[in-house]
Amino acid sequence: MKLQSFSHSQQKAFFLVAITAIYVAIAAWLDFLQGPAIWDEAAFWQSSLTFSDSLLPSLSDLREYYSLNTPLPFMVFGLLEYLFGQGMAAGRLLNLILSLGIVATIGWPSKDRGGRALLCLLGLFLCPYFLFLSGRLYTEMIACTWVLLGLVAYVRDRHWVSCLAFVLAIASRQYMLAFPAAIATYEFLATANQYRLGQPVSPGQHQRWLAPAIATLSFLGWVALFDGLAPANAIADKSPDVQKSTLALTPGGAINFLAFVGAYIVIPEFLLFRPAAPRQALGDNWQKWLLIAAGLLVVCLVFPPLDTPYGNMGKVAALLPFYGLVMAMYYSLALLTCLRFAKPDLLFWIIAFNALIMMKAIPWDRYVLPLAVAFWYLKSIRYPGTDAQRDIIPHGSERHVTLGPMPRDP
Repeated sequence: MKLQSFSHSQQKAFFLVAITAIYVAIAAWLDFLQGPAIWDEAAFWQSSLTFSDSLLPSLSDLREYYSLNTPLPFMVFGLLEYLFGQGMAAGRLLNLILSLGIVATIGWPSKDRGGRALLCLLGLFLCPYFLFLSGRLYTEMIACTWVLLGLVAYVRDRHWVSCLAFVLAIASRQYMLAFPAAIATYEFLATANQYRLGQPVSPGQHQRWLAPAIATLSFLGWVALFDGLAPANAIADKSPDVQKSTLALTPGGAINFLAFVGAYIVIPEFLLFRPAAPRQALGDNWQKWLLIAAGLLVVCLVFPPLDTPYGNMGKVAALLPFYGLVMAMYYSLALLTCLRFAKPDLLFWIIAFNALIMMKAIPWDRYVLPLAVAFWYLKSIRYPGTDAQRDIIPHGSERHVTLGPMPRDP
């Protein structure tokens, strides 16, 4: 059964029926959002209560709440408690609504996208953390919403709106700075390339890199407020050792993250969007791919992936009898990611910055969720670089008509 073969009205009906059934099932599974706290929900709720005493938080509230991530979600959950007094249910309902908004943005089968959007939505659902965190009092859904809004504004050339969305994304989770940092780098290199080629660059074009750069720098405001990466009491009690030292890094964490991308994005994309001629692609690129494989192997030997129990991938690794198999699993999945995103386009930079930031974090596969939202949105709108073998859309094509100017190759 191919979704693309359905009529447009059938696709819309399928979307509405399927999404209604899925989200009613989620609500029922969560005891209609009234169930007890699970895992991090209890800690997140305590942080939210810090901001539930007034409409506006005090400076001490912002500095002393007991959590490692930036406070915007806790401020929102606390405000809902201040206004409605419904406990965690109000915050859970907000996350469920935001999840539905993400689903509609990525998966609505418009005339331009049709069955492709539905397949991209299925790809998002194959990332197990999306539906699992929908309707729970976690911070990811708010952060993912701001990241998605930032990308929607970016592809429509609303760069200062995009800047604001990314500022709010960073205020929701620190590692969201990977997205504006990647866009700023990509656009800056593209502008520099225009100068190098002697092509005219209008003053307005500089906002394409300047706006995301400013959004990225907003992270420094939080560092200054906390005098560190997070409130001092949370850093002292909760953070891993790598976050307690300013200069400490765990390079192996980047390998873990690349493996998570391979498992939750690259493999689902291959299954849902089979490349037309994989053998030809192998024949055309084998030397380049062999060099990438050798380079990644050297990196893995020098900075081996971390063997940690966090998340679903950690549970799979725990089932393997010895560390050599764990390393082989992470290496193989990371290699898929490196081969898939070898071209230095926007997606390359987004993944690269996410991987770099993961050198400073716990190697938890849950952190791939915002990237999955970003990837499947960009693929649903046929953004260049989101077709597995090569971008097949020529300059001046569908996206040029519907979304604005095509991005420039740096």
